Amino acid sequence: MKTTGFRSTILYVLGAGFLLGLGVFLYGFCTDGGKWALQPFNRHITGESLSSGEGRVLDRNGTVLAETKDGNRVYAGDAATRRAMLHTVGDTNGYISTGVQHIFRAELSGYNLVTGLTSPTGKANGSDIHLTLDSSLCKLARQQLGSRDGVAALYNYQTGELLCMVSTPDFDPQNPPKDLNTDKTGKYSGVYLNKVLSSTFTPGSVFKLVTSAAAIENIPNLDSRTWKCNGSVTINGNKITDVHSYGQLSFKKALAKSSNVAFSQIAVELGADKMQAEADRMGFNRSFSMDGIPSAKDHYSVKGAAPDGLGWSGVGQYTDLANPFHMLVLMGAIANGGTPVMPYFVQSVTTPAGITTKQGEAKTGPELVAPDTASRLTGYMRYNVTNGYGDGLFPGLAVCAKTGTGEVGHGQHPNCWMVGFSSRQQTPYAFVVLVENSSSGSVASAGHIASALMKAAAGGQ
Repeated sequence: MKTTGFRSTILYVLGAGFLLGLGVFLYGFCTDGGKWALQPFNRHITGESLSSGEGRVLDRNGTVLAETKDGNRVYAGDAATRRAMLHTVGDTNGYISTGVQHIFRAELSGYNLVTGLTSPTGKANGSDIHLTLDSSLCKLARQQLGSRDGVAALYNYQTGELLCMVSTPDFDPQNPPKDLNTDKTGKYSGVYLNKVLSSTFTPGSVFKLVTSAAAIENIPNLDSRTWKCNGSVTINGNKITDVHSYGQLSFKKALAKSSNVAFSQIAVELGADKMQAEADRMGFNRSFSMDGIPSAKDHYSVKGAAPDGLGWSGVGQYTDLANPFHMLVLMGAIANGGTPVMPYFVQSVTTPAGITTKQGEAKTGPELVAPDTASRLTGYMRYNVTNGYGDGLFPGLAVCAKTGTGEVGHGQHPNCWMVGFSSRQQTPYAFVVLVENSSSGSVASAGHIASALMKAAAGGQ
């Protein structure tokens, strides 16, 4: 009897394991069956049906960005648009893993659980994917970047619609260069990476918005305080410098002048715990998501940092790293009183029968900034523009912004940032622009690109 009972137990365990495994398989089949079918090693099954049946990718205005003709994948009519939309649409081979053609390959192929990749007629019927992006705005951003590496993104912080997302370097997916995968000069370094979503960079002074938020919440007499800038300050034997000797600075002037001397001292005064807590609250050290695509985690950690390291961290150096998509979300949060409407870029997925299987919608993200802090940051950032960068960059748009110059060393010029948003309800746009290895300064590089994008977006209202 004992032997029979033991054997029965083994059978029950094996049976339960089988049912569990079957359940896991069926769940994966239902949720990821399309991705399984479209793996490169299944070409012997898919044959030509994959390419000949793919649906179209279109921008918000109905411009066709990708479609299949005569069994071949073809892209937008002009090369400038093709390059500008490369990292959003993706390439034919699927090397750009965050591109629409890779993420939504099952929908584009027409895959379904019943008939797989074919319909009762024997032909695949791929769905069309309509994006929120404006290809003309992306083309403008690409033209503004020119030969420089960098990113540009802009979204409507009220509706969540992403209107522009550009990353360079790039290439023409219709006519890929022959040396794309063999070039050793570095001109195509990171070409398959959408840097808006998947890269991090030294933030420089855009991080001073985090230090500002911590100061607002922890220094009661902040607006009546002053800091004296003689061009440098020595902390723990390490000299932290400014571009100029700014003299006596109030807090808002220290932010407008982007004084390293003032902000390094503020970070040390606040202490590592408060700086870390504020950075974590504002979204550092975590990933965000857009239509299921995760962003790279940016980085801020000052645990055990020496006073000079803490000071450098407060001005956006030390080991600080920022992801452009997170910075875009953060701008949307400040503009919305502390809580962002999360960006999305897929407006809809529509079958050949006209059935919408996916509809983009605005979703509220986590609170990143306390409402009062967001209000005060908005005022300080507006002062940055009116008394620093110049309202002429954004005429009539009441833009609130912050520049950053991230020093990267190794003989390279800094990464130049500008982040911000329009505080006018009629033009609810937030933006992030980054120009890598720039010798012309943040306003002259990133600022002028942001200016062109904001004016163009507002002109389309």
